Amino acid sequence: MSRTPAYAAELRAALSRAARGVDGRELTRATEALVSRYRSVAPASAPILASRVHVAAYAAYRMPATHAALSRVMVDLAVRGLAPRSMLDLGGGTGAAAWAAAGAFDSLESVTVLDQVEDALALGRDLVADATSPALTGATFRRGVAGAWPELDADLVTVSYVLSELDETQQDGLVAEAMRRGRAVVVAEPGTPDGYARVLRVRAALLAAGWTLLGPCPHSMECPLAPGDWCHFAARVSRSAEHRRLKGAELSYEDEKFSWVAAAAPGVLEPPTPEEISGRILRHPLKRKGLVEFQVCRPDGTAGREVVSKKSGERYRRARDAEWGDALP
Repeated sequence: MSRTPAYAAELRAALSRAARGVDGRELTRATEALVSRYRSVAPASAPILASRVHVAAYAAYRMPATHAALSRVMVDLAVRGLAPRSMLDLGGGTGAAAWAAAGAFDSLESVTVLDQVEDALALGRDLVADATSPALTGATFRRGVAGAWPELDADLVTVSYVLSELDETQQDGLVAEAMRRGRAVVVAEPGTPDGYARVLRVRAALLAAGWTLLGPCPHSMECPLAPGDWCHFAARVSRSAEHRRLKGAELSYEDEKFSWVAAAAPGVLEPPTPEEISGRILRHPLKRKGLVEFQVCRPDGTAGREVVSKKSGERYRRARDAEWGDALP
C-alpha cells in the first residue's frame, strides 16, 4: 500500500507559504531551540511554542513528521473499522493530527483543535484555509488549557506528542479527560524508550477502564518485549528544500519513529473474532530468496520470529509487500 499520506503535498505547500513570511535566520535559531527541547525528557516549565517564530519553526521542522506518523495510525484504525464523524485534538497545536484524520476517514465531518498557544492556532487556521478537504477547511482552532478544556466531546479524541511536556500526574489527568470526552482515543508519542513508557501507562489506563484496544497491540495482555526493548514504528517523510535546510540534512527523506496506542469505549466497535486478529510486525522484515522473516507481537501475548516461505502462495506474496508496523499477513 502507498506510504505517502493523503494531503501530504497540500500540507507541504501550505507550510512553504507560511515559512516565506519569517526571517530565515530567526527560523533557524528557533528550530535549534526546539531541537534542544525535544531532546530533553523533562516536563516543560513553559509553553514550548513561545512565539510566532517558534510556532513557524515547529511547523516547518516537526509538523511533516508528526503528520506522517499519525497518518499511519489513522489509516490503521480506518482499516480496523473506525469511522468517526467528529474529532477533538487536545493540545493539537498547528493541526497535524487533523490533517492525518481528514486523509484517513471519509466519514469525518467536523474537527476541533484545542491548544493554549494562540500563535499555533492562528497558523493552524492559515494552513487549512486552502485545503481541499471540507473537514479541514471547516476546522475550528480554539484556545484551551489542560485542566480547563472547553466542554466538548467527539467520536475521536487525539493526544499526540503532548505527554512528554507534562509530569505523570498531568499525563494521567489529560488521558482521563480524553477518555471522558471521546468514544475512541488515540495517543502517540516519540518512538523512544521514554515515549513508549508513557504509551504503556496510557494503555494500562485504557484497559483498566474496560476499553477495547484498537492498535497496535493484537492482545490486551502484558507487553511481551524483553527489558531494554520497546515497541515503536516508523513513517517515511519526504523533506522539502526548507525542511532540509532547517535540519541541515542532505537526504530528501527521513523516517519518523513513533509509539502509539488507540482504544474504543465499550460498545463503540464490535471486537474482532480470533480469526480476524493478526500479529503486528515490530521491525523491518528481512526479505531473502523464497522467504520473508518477521519479528512480531502475536495475539497470544508472545513476541518472536515468524517466517513466511514461498510455499505459502498468496500469503507469501502479501508478506513480500508487508512493512514494519503492518499486520502480519
